[in-house]
Amino acid sequence: MSKLKRSLTSPSTGLRAEAVRTRVGRLPDAPPIRLFLVDDHPVVREGLRSFLGADSRFKIVGEAVSGEEALSLVLRARPHLVLMDINLPGMSGLEAAARLRRRAAWTKVLILSMHDRGEYVAQVARSGARGFVLKDASPSELVRAIEMVHAGQTWFSPQIAATMFKELTPADRVELSRREREVLAAIAEGASSKTIARRFAVSLSTVRTYRDRLRRKLDLHSIAAFTEFALRNGLIDPRRAAKKRF
Repeated sequence: MSKLKRSLTSPSTGLRAEAVRTRVGRLPDAPPIRLFLVDDHPVVREGLRSFLGADSRFKIVGEAVSGEEALSLVLRARPHLVLMDINLPGMSGLEAAARLRRRAAWTKVLILSMHDRGEYVAQVARSGARGFVLKDASPSELVRAIEMVHAGQTWFSPQIAATMFKELTPADRVELSRREREVLAAIAEGASSKTIARRFAVSLSTVRTYRDRLRRKLDLHSIAAFTEFALRNGLIDPRRAAKKRF
């Protein structure tokens, strides 16, 4: 049994001891990182609560057992970071992560799951989650992942990083600016160039320049292709996806 799995099911005294052993340097007056736990298994939530709650660097500010519940409670709890399982009743953790990216930009999502299959790894990156830790990781890796993601960086367990890179398409690896993402989303929703120009208060020629740039960068040549890319990367709500083509 892995160290993390063992810790999540051990008596709370053992968890507190493990928390002390995994501590690293931090500013003594730094406020705790506010954590929100999302997992439908009570034993896992209890283990995480006991382990992380015993560490003064962290504060558990809420829990949820489903993606839908997480979306409503996170807006009130305002955590710095959400620890999210993938397989949840109803809405998946990946869909919940994508929606949180749009509705709660102040919080970051770290996926904590037992699944390391390639399709999950790629979807985690596309959902907007900032990291992915396997449940068989060590407690010290979990703590490190939380700290890195909270600091604005990303963390993927070493054994799945290579799989993630293989699963991403070349287009998914392209870096887009904020305005490029906004224009791409508008195109994927079927907005005309004139509508996009009015929405962002730019000229029609500027919108055409963005369209041409996105076509070249992403090798996408139809609204269907833009829509598929935007949906895959969590840039638009599926209900607003465009149905027509260029």
